[in-house]
Amino acid sequence: MAATGYTTLSMLRNALRSFFPLRLTPINNSIICCQTLRSFPPSTHLNSSGMCHLAQAIKGDADPLLKGMADRSTIEAVKHILEMAKRASKRREVLHTDFHTPPVLKESMIALEKLADIKAVAQGGYPQAERCRLSVGHSEVLTTDPDTVAALRITGNFGFQPCSHGDFLGAILGTGIAREKLGDIILQGEKGAQVLIVPELVDFLVSSLEKVGNVSVSCTKMPLLALEYEEPRTTSFKTIEQSLRVDALASAGFKLSRTKLVDLIRNDDVRVNWTTVTKNGTTLKTGDVVSVSGKGRLKIGEITMTRKGKYAVELIRYL
Repeated sequence: MAATGYTTLSMLRNALRSFFPLRLTPINNSIICCQTLRSFPPSTHLNSSGMCHLAQAIKGDADPLLKGMADRSTIEAVKHILEMAKRASKRREVLHTDFHTPPVLKESMIALEKLADIKAVAQGGYPQAERCRLSVGHSEVLTTDPDTVAALRITGNFGFQPCSHGDFLGAILGTGIAREKLGDIILQGEKGAQVLIVPELVDFLVSSLEKVGNVSVSCTKMPLLALEYEEPRTTSFKTIEQSLRVDALASAGFKLSRTKLVDLIRNDDVRVNWTTVTKNGTTLKTGDVVSVSGKGRLKIGEITMTRKGKYAVELIRYL
């Protein structure tokens, strides 16, 4: 048993030396990388080959860092970001992702924290931004926040023909710009909207965007510091339901019939936490965000049980 333990520790030490050209000292079941001040905690387990999962991930296998993620699209996005981060660290350069949704950003930051010598900075253009870009690189290279987000102001005669978020998004995508190149769209009522975008597409959108809906518009670049934004306005109410299914809660939240909601799900117009829902019976929980194309968004608040065994659910509707 002692010989086996010694062999395993030796294999681990040799494996980590290939990633860190420095002296490794085992202290209280932890491995301290002396020159980088990095510590692998006791919860870092060895696999069947004797190599710790974290060391495997640093070498190039991202799978251990993706455990616990259920959504396939999120997994693929995080995997791509991890590969980009490792490539940037190895080349000692800074690379930038496209805009990502909150779930992808959250999972990516959790995974990136487990990689040695890699720093990540999220930027969306303003403090309340939902969609953000990540800048990743070696911690000694990424010392300042890069300029990775630009802002545009879209103006027109919206006083008589108000346009929704979907109207602005559709008009921009209609120019040929991919969704991942766009950040948040901040509606300003009669004044139009402010759009966050990757800097390299600013000139293209300025010259290409002519209309939003039936409104002729002009598009001009603006400094990020000039952005006008406020906390989103919401209204809250409660509903009593027999289940926590998305079709039940969303129909109550958006004042739609259950049949209409099912049709929207069938047409891929319903998303939970920014991921398209395909099953009516998807179960929701506190904190989930449900969005319906053309209807807006709502958040699931507190959930309690009634005396009759039903669910009393707080629904927070974004205005």
